[in-house]
Amino acid sequence: MNMPPVTKNLIIINLLMFLAKVVAERYGIDFDDLLGLHYFMASDFRLYQLFTYMFVHGNLTHIFFNMFAVWMFGRIMEQVMGSQRFLFFYIVCGVGAGLVQEGAQYLEYLYEGLADYDQVNVGNGIIMPMEDFLNRWTTVGASGAVYGVLLSFGMTFPEERMFIIPIPFPIKAKWFVMGYAVIELMSALGHSGDGLAHMAHLGGMLFGLALILYWRHHSGGGRFFGGGGGGGYGGFGGYDNYFTRYEDVTHTSTSRQTTLTQRVRTWWQSFMSRFRRKPRMNVRVGHGTSKHADDMQWRQQKQQREAEVDAILAKIKQGGYSSLTDEEKRKLFEASEQ
Repeated sequence: MNMPPVTKNLIIINLLMFLAKVVAERYGIDFDDLLGLHYFMASDFRLYQLFTYMFVHGNLTHIFFNMFAVWMFGRIMEQVMGSQRFLFFYIVCGVGAGLVQEGAQYLEYLYEGLADYDQVNVGNGIIMPMEDFLNRWTTVGASGAVYGVLLSFGMTFPEERMFIIPIPFPIKAKWFVMGYAVIELMSALGHSGDGLAHMAHLGGMLFGLALILYWRHHSGGGRFFGGGGGGGYGGFGGYDNYFTRYEDVTHTSTSRQTTLTQRVRTWWQSFMSRFRRKPRMNVRVGHGTSKHADDMQWRQQKQQREAEVDAILAKIKQGGYSSLTDEEKRKLFEASEQ
């Protein structure tokens, strides 16, 4: 559960929004209608819905798989990008997915020629006013942002092998991402009517790719949102120039770990040096005409003291400590203190 802060908070916010939606439905409040992304020509469209729609989910399965993907891939990419940069990337992918979905709905509106009609036959003999019909074009869910995060993972760790149920063998992340993109594109072109916003999924990947390519060619791209995640999270955050190369970090983790180890070792040595016992220095004020004369005089005095101590020790050996005079005892005591 040691997740980076943005990933953790995104999951918590989405879960709380889902619980709030379930409770609100008992009081006749429709979160999909209020916060979901409506078609921009519909009467219920609001500009803020481009942001709020990605925090509203249709059902338990919808939110489970989206949040599982955020946990699985988002926490890794937040560690790579840094928290601020990852949040910016996530929001851009989500808003971008909504914009692409709006564009796809507009093309469908033109293709079906709906501008020429005031009513629509929705089946079973039910005739619906065009205004109510357009208000039914509502998009909810974080899938667009999630697909952008998935793309960034595939570009960052292209050789990483993944087990995808029900595929019985591991596949590389780059093929996994490409396969998902192709499936979404074919589903969107096929107009499967499965209730999934395939163009929004592709839009999230498209905006994610555009942002990654911008960071790849502009090392100062982080200046718009704090740069590199403001310190980031874990061992990867704060690398503002990471996306200038967009290399496979699996190949450079060893060198980065070595650099980090060297930094820690240097800091530890500097810290411990404060507590090491510094060498004692004998400072003398010389009375000679030069430093050399002072040193010669000091060495002569040292030799004289050593000779006196040796003579005192020899006297103790012959007659014992009691045979020493008071002056000899004082000299011996001073010698033991040096």
